[in-house]
Amino acid sequence: MKPISSDPLDRNRFPVDEWALVENSPSDDAGVTETVFSVGNGYFGIRGNGDEGRDGYQQGTFVNGFHETWPIRHAEEAFGFARVGQTIINAPDAKTIRLYVDDEPFSVNDADILEYSRRLDFRGGFLERDILWRTPAGKRVRVFSRRFASFNDRHLGVIEYEVTVLDDRASLLLSSQIINRQDTVDDYEPASAGLGGPIDPRKAESFDERVLRPRFKDATGSRQVLGYRTTNSKMTIAVGAEHRLESADAWSETTLIDDDIAKQVYRVQATPGQTTRLVKTISYHTSRGVPTRELADRCNRTLDRAAESGVRALFDAQREWLDAYWERTDVTVAGQPEIQQAVRWNLFQLAQASARSDGQGVAAKGVSGSGYGGHYFWDTEIYVLPYLSYTSPNAARNALRFRHGMLDAARERAGELNQRGALFPWRTINGLESSAYYAAGTAQYHIDADIAHALTQYVGITGDTDFLVRAGAEILIETARLWVDLGFWRSNGDRSFHIDGVTGPDEYTAVVDDNLYTNVMARENLRSAVAACRFLAENDPTAYALLADRLDLHESELGNWANAAEAMEIPYDEHLGIHAQDADFLDKELWDLEKTPESKRPLLLHYHPLVIYRFQVLKQADVVLALLLQGQEFTLDQKRRDFEYYDALTTGDSTLSAVVQSVIAAEVGYATLAGEYFLQALFVDLADLHHNASDGVHVASTGGIWTALVYGFAGMRDPGGVINFEPRLPCDWDELTFRLTIRGTRVRVTLTRTEMSFTVEEGTGADVSVCGTPVHVRAGEPVSVALAGQGPVVTEEAPSTSTITGTVREDGSVVTASIPTISSLPWGTE
Repeated sequence: MKPISSDPLDRNRFPVDEWALVENSPSDDAGVTETVFSVGNGYFGIRGNGDEGRDGYQQGTFVNGFHETWPIRHAEEAFGFARVGQTIINAPDAKTIRLYVDDEPFSVNDADILEYSRRLDFRGGFLERDILWRTPAGKRVRVFSRRFASFNDRHLGVIEYEVTVLDDRASLLLSSQIINRQDTVDDYEPASAGLGGPIDPRKAESFDERVLRPRFKDATGSRQVLGYRTTNSKMTIAVGAEHRLESADAWSETTLIDDDIAKQVYRVQATPGQTTRLVKTISYHTSRGVPTRELADRCNRTLDRAAESGVRALFDAQREWLDAYWERTDVTVAGQPEIQQAVRWNLFQLAQASARSDGQGVAAKGVSGSGYGGHYFWDTEIYVLPYLSYTSPNAARNALRFRHGMLDAARERAGELNQRGALFPWRTINGLESSAYYAAGTAQYHIDADIAHALTQYVGITGDTDFLVRAGAEILIETARLWVDLGFWRSNGDRSFHIDGVTGPDEYTAVVDDNLYTNVMARENLRSAVAACRFLAENDPTAYALLADRLDLHESELGNWANAAEAMEIPYDEHLGIHAQDADFLDKELWDLEKTPESKRPLLLHYHPLVIYRFQVLKQADVVLALLLQGQEFTLDQKRRDFEYYDALTTGDSTLSAVVQSVIAAEVGYATLAGEYFLQALFVDLADLHHNASDGVHVASTGGIWTALVYGFAGMRDPGGVINFEPRLPCDWDELTFRLTIRGTRVRVTLTRTEMSFTVEEGTGADVSVCGTPVHVRAGEPVSVALAGQGPVVTEEAPSTSTITGTVREDGSVVTASIPTISSLPWGTE
């Protein structure tokens, strides 16, 4: 995908508001808007469907980790293949409130809309919609709604729905419902919604048989609760809804409840100017085995607390939570309102995906959609954990504890693959490997090093040695064991350590030897394991002795890890002057991306993997990501040469790529290109640049936005917890401000073209450096550092395949570029 150079949004439809995403006219891109207007809290999320539940791409409500399992059927079996698939379930939908005026149904797609506004408020943490509708009889009716998923009580959601007839008396009917959409056919949902079309591995699997088995139903007064157990995974869920109608007009109510639907129906004889207001509080509770009746009791207690608080207090509490959130996370870009709005949307999505995930991980789509089956990948550790570690350390700790909870399953998985130590699953919900395509799944062993990297970074930033003792060191030890057992020693003059048969981040190159990213990250993993053990042995010898005894850890192992790390093979081509992505990558020919039509992109949807694997072509940054995460291991000149080579080969078919390319482009001096990649990542969902935003928010990309701002334009690097800045502020930006929480102290950092300033907002102080000069920041003593320029500026054009084509390898062969094509001649003709 080509980077973009300007704001791609239609600002007539989406006007600029720095604290909200606003839509002032509806359109037919329902899937995208359902995603970008979703609300969630990390535990459960509600897609931005209309309240009436009549129109939409996918009427979705998702609970983090609530999934069904299914047997993976391989066309050809082999030992160690993943056996159990896992897919997030569309939880019973409690948001639907259907409206009829004089028996005419209200449906946004079909209605005569006189006024329309929808607003996702980043400070209030709610979605509101305001519509003026003219009925077929000519009556004007204002329909206003507001909803949120609570950040204070993760099991609670609140919906307000108001109807005001403006011109004449009318009969209103409001049908508030809980619907099991997973197993029932919705007569109002288009048959094509979320279905059909070409095969796309980014989408979730579907089920042919019933998933949610009814186990409980109860209707008491204006409250209904439904409970289910999944067929295979045996997980349980209960969903409750409490109603309160407020109206000065005459009204009546009835209750209906069945296995797959519960309804609270209100009939109101509405008079002009009188507002009928329905307040609906909803609750979700799930478990891996608790009986549904107990979960129903929990729903009732949640709803009781909400009733005691009152709806206004609930909205106020939501605002208070977000006030505190923005105090520690907000990033401001002065003088760039379009960018500012998009930045805050991305940061708000991070809160919605992670804030109350608590004992769960952060899925690739958060709780905004079913894309990727609701699985957890390396996305969390590499793209989300840096942001959480610096702004919400407790959330980062919870995410790492979640990985520690998978450690036993990771040990078993390593054993299945004949390895010591632990191998974490490439994609999973319950801890078991769920990637059926091992070449781009199981073979991505680097996930072990990614988790170790995030863990080491977290401890360095927070100083949380308690976590290191309780869980972190065990992860580092078992992953280090995996690398030493997986790799092998080779003697050819000098002894070197090699890792063969793995796949790096670039999924267009699979099962290779000595993938640079994997080797560089494995080296850090090994060093971190040694350092952690040495630290514990010195600072908490009792805890270390217990750990070593439990894990049968001996001093000789630490020596083996250290030796393997120092002898790790790091592929480098002296003739071309670049690091090779793997041992054989540079021997392949180039895929001519400049001549590849957009109709053939992304490549994974138009070419067999074997076709792609034969070329030098990248789905996403691989070596370039290593330059970011392990930048201290490379010189600036090496980074520039590597970036120029691999950027030309990168399709950007993955949303994980643009942020990394932006950071390194900024560092090596491609300032314009850095800004273009940043915009591409910034608007990837808001403008649906990858044409799959309908399946949910790309959460890793939202985390990458923070990375691009802080690591890219502010130039922060933090190896070993030592923070240094070498800023690269875009030339058309006046000022960039962000916050970092460093070992309990929150520091506000402000960058302009001439200086960088630091102010303690909370805590005692922190030590950083700017361009290598130490800066000591203390409470009540702001510090400003003058900047003598902001790094190199490269004036050459952006890298392209044509700049590489014709290059002569060391063996004298010439690098060529082509596109795999099939002759148009029919068989048997000449």
